[in-house]
Formats: sequence, structure tokens, C-alpha cells
Amino acid sequence: MRHTTGKREPADRSPMLIGQPPRNRRQALVKTMWISLWLLYLAGPVSGLLRPGVPTAERIWGGLGLTLFVLCYFGLVFRHIWGERSRSVVHGSLALLLVLSMVLSWTLDSSWLVLFIFTSVGCGVVLPWQLSRWSIPLVTAVLLVVGAHDPQIRGYYLFAYGLPALGCGFLMVGVQHLIHTSRELRAAREKVARLAANDERLRLSRDLHDLLGHSLSLITLKSELAGRMLPDRPSDAARQVADIEQVSRQALLDVREAVTGYRRPRLAVELAGARAALRTAGVTAVVDPALEGEYRGLTADEEGALAWALREAVTNVIRHSGARRCELLLTEEREADERHCLCLTVLDDGTGPPRAQHEGNGLSGLRERLALADGRLETGPAPRGRGFALRARVPLGDAGTEPSPSLRTP
Repeated sequence: MRHTTGKREPADRSPMLIGQPPRNRRQALVKTMWISLWLLYLAGPVSGLLRPGVPTAERIWGGLGLTLFVLCYFGLVFRHIWGERSRSVVHGSLALLLVLSMVLSWTLDSSWLVLFIFTSVGCGVVLPWQLSRWSIPLVTAVLLVVGAHDPQIRGYYLFAYGLPALGCGFLMVGVQHLIHTSRELRAAREKVARLAANDERLRLSRDLHDLLGHSLSLITLKSELAGRMLPDRPSDAARQVADIEQVSRQALLDVREAVTGYRRPRLAVELAGARAALRTAGVTAVVDPALEGEYRGLTADEEGALAWALREAVTNVIRHSGARRCELLLTEEREADERHCLCLTVLDDGTGPPRAQHEGNGLSGLRERLALADGRLETGPAPRGRGFALRARVPLGDAGTEPSPSLRTP
């Protein structure tokens, strides 16, 4: 491996996934900060309470009401984030938010109408579409009715509260629908992966049965025959044992070829795994569109070597580099001897190569794999002066003499 000589666990920089409960204390703190940021909209009511000349009773009533409103709002949102969706608690919390918005706006001044926006947002976040599609307009209508009782407020300012309440509420409905769709897509991907793994197991078991069934039956038959021949005809028994050895060697060879074919990685499969691993580690992946295309003139061994290179490079980026950005490039190049080759380049912006140029077992094994495919490995500092660069090259066959339209030729 590279970048470090000792074993060091990578820092947890997992992204804060929207719609998912926080996985650790850091993500919980980040979510709390984002939710608290919207409380800046309460600057109007707070500044009204702090104005000179405001009666003490009004300050106490406004402060207690605002504190209760914020606590209720935070409790409602956090219960939704953690998945604690009790219908009675949700409906009760929303009713309390609506009542506090009405009473505080009615008894104090028009700046407290901003509380209706928070109530509308809460409806959009925690209620299903069947309920939120009429509860959000209802909250907006109550806002307009309560605001209309104040003769000093103009229609412009009244709709300056009403339109955000209606728009923000339905905006959160769209966000919740997007979150729900993302969860379904994630579950579907996991199901597809499980089904694909089951299909691979079934196909492997079927192929092994086809490969070994005949051979083992023949070995059993010849073993019984040799056992019967051994006392009287040892020479014939020896020939049967020789046949058993030949059949068993051929069966072993067939099994090795079958297992090798199943273990050979594919570049598309490794690309999907690399994206998932980088996303989980909080590293931004920049993927060349050429990696998504077809690779003309690339044999299975050469593609397997590039796939191993991609896996090893991404593993090193996650474990040792401390990078925040990783580029995956695929280019078609011409060697000095006029041969075409396919070059996989992995660049990161991490700590760069170690001072001692000693390669670990991972890169040494990767160099050997590429050599078996008549390829080569190059490692060193990234072109921009910061980070690490890994380049794996394998030759292209006759089909690669004409550049593929999905590849870039430097």
C-alpha cells in the first residue's frame, strides 16, 4: 500500500445524507446546525420583544410562547428524522404549532406571522401527501385571516407572509417525495444486488455440477472396477487407476478455469463499487464518461487487470490519502513502438506519495497482474503538485487501432 507505513483508519467524512438519520454525533450536530439556521427568520419577533418600551408582561408572554414554539418545532422535526412517527404526537405537535402561531400573532404584532411559515413547513415535512395537500393551504388561509385583523398591516406585507408559507410548505412536500423516491431506489438497488448474487451462486453451482457430475461418476465407477480387478488382474487395475488420475486432473483443471472466470473482475462492476466506496468515504468522484462506454479490442484478461487497478487505486485513496476529490480517467494512447494502449488514470488531491518509495503488497501485486496482461503500472505525484497519481496501461488488440468514440485520445 502507499502513503503511510502504519495502519491508520480513515477519518469519518461520510456525507450527511438527506432523509436519513445521523450515523454519528458529527452528523447529528451538522443536521442541528442546518435546522437552526432557519431560525434566523425569527429575528423579527425577537427584535420586537427587545424594543424599548415593551411591557414586561408582553415580553414574558412572547418569550415563553416563542420558546415553546421552537421546542415543539425541533421535537417534531427530530422525531421525523429519527423515524419516530407516532400519528397522535405528529398531529398534536402540529396543532400546538398552529395554535401558538394564531395566539401570538393575534395578541402581539404582525411580525409574529412568520410562525405560520414554520407551521406550514412542518406540515410538508411530517404529513403524507393526502393530508399535507390541504393542511398547507389551510395554514396559509388562517395566516391571512389572522393578519387581516391588524389594520396597520398592508396587503403587500400580508402576502409577503402568505406566499412563503404556501410555497415553502409545498416545497418541503417535493423534498419529502424526493427522499422517499431515493429510499425506494436504494432499496431496489440492494434487492437487485442480492438477486444478482443469488443468480451467480445458482449459475456457479449448476456449472460445477455439470463439470464434476460426469467426472466424479466416472471416478467412482473406475474405482469400484479397479477394486474388483486388483486381486486377480493387477495390471488392469493399474490402468484403471491411471485413468482415474487423468480424469481427476482434468476435472481439477475444469474447476480452476470455471472459478477463474467467475473471479475475473469487470471494469463496469468495479466502477460502480468505486463510486459507492468514494461516496461513503466523503470523497468527490469525478468519472470520465469513457469509463461508461465499451472497450473495443480489450480482452478479458486486460479488462480484468484494469479492473484490479481501479479497485486497488480507489482502496488506497480511501484508506491512506486523506483526499477529498478523486478523478477516474480512461484514455487511449499510442506507445513509442506505435502500439495502442488503454490507460486508466486515478488522481487524488490527498497527501501524495510517501518520501520512501517503497511499494506495499497491494501495488506490487497489481504490478504483477498488469505484467501478466503485457501492461505496466506507473505511480507518482499528481500533475498539479498535490496528491497521488496511478496509471495502469494495457495493450489494445486490432480492434483498438481505430479510437473508440467513447474514448479520448491525448
